[in-house]
Amino acid sequence: MQKVMPKHLPLSLLLLRLGIFIVFLVWTLDKFVNPEHAASVFAKFYALENLGTSIVYVVGSLQIILIFLFVAGLFKKWTYGIILLLHAASTFATFGLYLTPFDNLLFFAAWPMLTACIALFLMRDWDTLTLGKRTSLAQTHTVSIQ
Repeated sequence: MQKVMPKHLPLSLLLLRLGIFIVFLVWTLDKFVNPEHAASVFAKFYALENLGTSIVYVVGSLQIILIFLFVAGLFKKWTYGIILLLHAASTFATFGLYLTPFDNLLFFAAWPMLTACIALFLMRDWDTLTLGKRTSLAQTHTVSIQ
């Protein structure tokens, strides 16, 4: 049996993408506004000690390119996938903080965002409100119901 794809699905996926973009934008801007803070995060959670300001700026520059490609919906397989991997890495790198939840409540916001990243990656072919090309799945707007 075929069912028509809900018309609000592309808008829902766009909103997921915008929400994820906002978080990544602030994290990226932090690398330029306060590179010492970004370097301390790399040292504390990723064991990357003594990153200089120049390295943080390079990472920030690459990340800004990535997130603007992501928010535009370009190269979805790659940009959505890299965003998912980066957020998964940051979520799992802070795992020890989840063991004392009431001292680190804000870190728990990483989990719903991770699930949003996963959902967006899995449904990327239906994410049609982008600057990228349309896929055949999105054009048909139908799914099989078992």
